[in-house]
Amino acid sequence: MKIRELGIEGAFEFTPQQHGDQRGTFLELFRADLFEATVGHPLTLAQSNISTSQRGVLRGIHFADVPPGQAKYVTVTRGAGIDVIVDIRVGSPTFGRWEAVRLDDVDRRAVYISEGLGHAFCALTDDATLTYLCSTGYNPTGEHTVNPLDPDLAIEWPTETPILSARDAAAPSLATAKADGLLPDYEACRAYIRSLG
Repeated sequence: MKIRELGIEGAFEFTPQQHGDQRGTFLELFRADLFEATVGHPLTLAQSNISTSQRGVLRGIHFADVPPGQAKYVTVTRGAGIDVIVDIRVGSPTFGRWEAVRLDDVDRRAVYISEGLGHAFCALTDDATLTYLCSTGYNPTGEHTVNPLDPDLAIEWPTETPILSARDAAAPSLATAKADGLLPDYEACRAYIRSLG
């Protein structure tokens, strides 16, 4: 497993080694020991989700209240997409920065998004199937969204005509979400994550 820390604290890329022969392919998608050694705490699995999207569908930017937040370990099991992690933690030295990672059924890489970070995904194929392991279950009263087309974020999406849900299209900008007190606090996120170790 090749592991790379991204330019946002709490975001990592995991690329598995694939073993193939005439029967097909085998790989380790997730290794608890490597994960814990990298991140500093185990991933508690509370929920596993799958979404399917047609080309051009844009989901996010989603995040949850911290604590407890919702960390995610995300991969694409069919098709391809661009996964985007956004630092929305007020007070973070990389506040407002984003990182994009291509997830597909060729390289089989995954990304880890810690509590307090924003997450979005844009499908590059009509059969993009996103699978993600979540540290907490869905909590509708603690879930929020920032508009993925916010010009201040200037995320370089791979489509000129993204397909968004009504909720994501109506989401506030990062600046509005900050002014409204919706965004997680950087130091509170760090303290919560330290408590997991």
